[in-house]
Amino acid sequence: PEPKAVKNRLHLDLRPIGCDQRQELERLLGCGARRTDVGQGDETWIVLADPEDNEFCLLRGRGDETA
Repeated sequence: PEPKAVKNRLHLDLRPIGCDQRQELERLLGCGARRTDVGQGDETWIVLADPEDNEFCLLRGRGDETA
């Protein structure tokens, strides 16, 4: 329950396989992840945090349209 004091020692970038970014986002949110803003701006990836506030990024899947 303590607030985050330092950066994560490990940062994961996830790329969906077999579905697109939107579908994987829905699945991750259903598993307890939440969107978070770390000052990333308007990017193609989505920054999320797990229930313990560990941040990770959801990249576009290989089948997603490019920006």
